[in-house]
Amino acid sequence: MSAVSYLRSEAQFLCSICLDVFTDPVSTPCGHNFCKNCITQHWDMSQRCQCPMCKETFCTRPQLRVNTLISEIVAQFRRKAQQKASSSSSEQQAAKPGEVPCDICTGTRLKAPKSCLVCLTSYCQTHLEPHLTASRLKRHQLVEPVENLEDKMCTKHDKHLELLCKTDQTCVCVLCSVLDHKNHEFVPLREEYEGKKEELMKTDSEVEQLSCSEDHLHPLQGLSLLKSVAQVKEPLRRDMKKKLLEAELKSVQQYAVNVSLDPDTANSWLVLSDDGKQVYHSDVKKTLPDNLERFSPCIMVLGKQSFSSGFYFEVQVKGKTEWDLGVARESIKKKGQLILCPQNGFWTLWLRNGNEYRALIGSPLPLSLQPGPEKVGMFVDYKEGLVSFYDVDAGTLIYSFTGCSFTEKLYPYFSPGLHHDGRNSAPLIICPVNRTH
Repeated sequence: MSAVSYLRSEAQFLCSICLDVFTDPVSTPCGHNFCKNCITQHWDMSQRCQCPMCKETFCTRPQLRVNTLISEIVAQFRRKAQQKASSSSSEQQAAKPGEVPCDICTGTRLKAPKSCLVCLTSYCQTHLEPHLTASRLKRHQLVEPVENLEDKMCTKHDKHLELLCKTDQTCVCVLCSVLDHKNHEFVPLREEYEGKKEELMKTDSEVEQLSCSEDHLHPLQGLSLLKSVAQVKEPLRRDMKKKLLEAELKSVQQYAVNVSLDPDTANSWLVLSDDGKQVYHSDVKKTLPDNLERFSPCIMVLGKQSFSSGFYFEVQVKGKTEWDLGVARESIKKKGQLILCPQNGFWTLWLRNGNEYRALIGSPLPLSLQPGPEKVGMFVDYKEGLVSFYDVDAGTLIYSFTGCSFTEKLYPYFSPGLHHDGRNSAPLIICPVNRTH
């Protein structure tokens, strides 16, 4: 199955409410299909029993039963998708010495045909597929495979930790991609990082000397020494990458702004704190004017402040099993069922079921976050068209929307998710930014 036909097939089995593959699919009298739980919750929160797709209104609430035919087709689709992924992995060959291995694969060293200068990762053919099919990932800069991308320094900017694209000698900087055009200085590297860098360079030198002298060693002895050196190098490389990401987060925190929630946009089921810094979903609907700015029926709220330049803010998500966070353009729809994606003016991440994280790029992109963040930082570089999400406590990048085109004011966007009988009752909390991270 080709990538295009595969994505088309997947779209047929996506619920238009949760944007995920159907779970217990049911059909409405008008012929549209939804997850049973999604359409039930949608109607529970709405004053009218209406189809989210065609807007047909039903006088009496339909009795919904799982569509066994669609359920079986979805099950077959999932099995085929798993078989396809398994088959693609088995057809690939392990990387030969000197070739760049895939950074994602575990238990084997599959050859990586490309490296991504945005993700700082080398991908085998299977793991590269999202970069070839997903519209946002297509805009990432792919180059011929480069091993240990985080170690490549830009000779032009010296300490700015810029990557050097070996194919055309173009500087692609992790930090200046969001800061350089504003003529800001970068945060200096910590002394401990410099020490780790020197330690790693020393280890690299030892490996090179070992390679030159391996003819004088017994084969098993040489192999043992190489393994020992590799065990020393790998933690140092991970530590270097962590320090680089920490420096990036500290840099974008310079753009911290004061954000509060706008009660005029808040859905009637949401409860906002008096200071406008917290929001949670209630089981009691408030009587509020249904103004044009208020979200209905979606349980969403925007920030009161708008921005047309770079900005950064942080939100505590600790204790929650469901949430949406991101930014939205000024002209978004606020009435009816909304699909969160850049095409509709939303650049967001979400959490579902306690541990399912996704970037909403059109077709939700699964993210592997274990453990998940307790505090999320969001940075927007308006001019460069970049929206980045960070795990603040871990000091790591979660995901970036790149190549965005912003022509309107942007607003912070929040949804605390349904409270689910108290399981998701913790509020989203807009936090002051602590720049000591």
